[in-house]
Amino acid sequence: MKQFMDENFLLETKTSQELFHNHAAKMPIIDYHCHLIPEMVANDHQFKSITELWLGGDHYKWRAMRTNGVDEKFCTGKDTSDWEKFEKWAETVPYTFRNPLYHWTHLELKTAFGIDKLLSPKTAREIFDECNEKLKQPGYTARGFMRRYNVECVCTTDDPIDDLRYHKQTRESGFEIKMIPAWRPDKAMNIEKPEFPEYVNKLGEVAGVTINKFADMVDALQKRHDFFHENGCRLSDHGIEEFYDEPYTDSQIETIFEKAMRKQQLSAQEVRQFKHCILRIFAEQDFASDWTQQYHYGAIRDNNSLMYDKLGADTGFDSIGEFTTATAMSHFLNELNKEGKLTRTILYCLNPCANEVIATMLGNFQDGSCPGKIQFGSGWWFNDQLDGMTRQMNALSVLGLLSRFVGMLTDSRSFLSYPRHEYFRRLLCNLLGNDVEKGLLPNDMESLSRMVEDISYNNARNYFKFY
Repeated sequence: MKQFMDENFLLETKTSQELFHNHAAKMPIIDYHCHLIPEMVANDHQFKSITELWLGGDHYKWRAMRTNGVDEKFCTGKDTSDWEKFEKWAETVPYTFRNPLYHWTHLELKTAFGIDKLLSPKTAREIFDECNEKLKQPGYTARGFMRRYNVECVCTTDDPIDDLRYHKQTRESGFEIKMIPAWRPDKAMNIEKPEFPEYVNKLGEVAGVTINKFADMVDALQKRHDFFHENGCRLSDHGIEEFYDEPYTDSQIETIFEKAMRKQQLSAQEVRQFKHCILRIFAEQDFASDWTQQYHYGAIRDNNSLMYDKLGADTGFDSIGEFTTATAMSHFLNELNKEGKLTRTILYCLNPCANEVIATMLGNFQDGSCPGKIQFGSGWWFNDQLDGMTRQMNALSVLGLLSRFVGMLTDSRSFLSYPRHEYFRRLLCNLLGNDVEKGLLPNDMESLSRMVEDISYNNARNYFKFY
């Protein structure tokens, strides 16, 4: 019987073990998409407890706790103590067998705190106290965790109206790890939201542009895009339900914009026309600035309206959606490509049934300008676990070039999520090692080790123009 989470966790063969321990494990981390709070990095935040660090904002854990019958006050409640929340999480953990949370929980305890014990009601108090004692030490701060995990660069997710003060503060502090902003203009795209007019007005104030018509909004966005570029931004990220290809005219977009600013009801067609138009404009801006653009698509967000009204977005009430979007995606990319305005692009699907769709879409728009110009993003959200990441890599391997893959990201709000890179690298090495053992790949360690190091780090460093 193999021991749980020993040094060869997830590594089933000698070849996979050699690839991981001698090659993947040593590579730095470029976390090119995350949701860390920049202020915490700028101020080297000291966490008051493991609960703040581990459960604050973690909707993965909240979903599991709710499913386990835990009252909401122990998830997001304001009047519940850190110990009470942690205790409820510890009660839930034994029920997470075969959920990735079980692996992540113990990998994080082991790598961050040196704790090998299994978390359960029996060990909860001991682990809670040990973690909290260590969190008082200098190396257990926001920056300390980034150093501990050999992080070289992180890209946060920032709204166009953000002043980026904490990115500037971090740069000027001399912190050796890069923290780079990433442009996330979703609020400028979500014209169907009731808060859209207020957001547009705020955008105008920040950009110094009086927005009376759609062209003014585009001008304001361009000024903010330029500001982000000046502050080191080199990539955008877009959270969309699907791609859009509804035809539109400039006059139609102007009318739609004016209606939205007057808070008039828009038709579904008008919403889709606007989204298509603004997404095209974002892509053209990214091309002009030589940025990379990322599209995360396929989520149905805020399904539980009752809890959305109480807690807001990103609190654990989202799910995988079903959208027939391949044709629209193809049209969207093709139009940009025809006009010579298709920049480096990463496509992420939330529904794994679209893995092969994306894996085959990539080859349509590779142009030889750089290796892997159009990328299939790693297993995302509900798929960043053993099965999901393996399926993504298998689809990319069969239908594209896994060797040119830019690898893993955390997509997380937690400073304890970096072990997801280790998890990914172990799976990658196991995939390749098993193929060698089965005779499906040659035992060419020079080529295999280069491939592992490239996917773990080198490809991302060469692909994104951060340096």
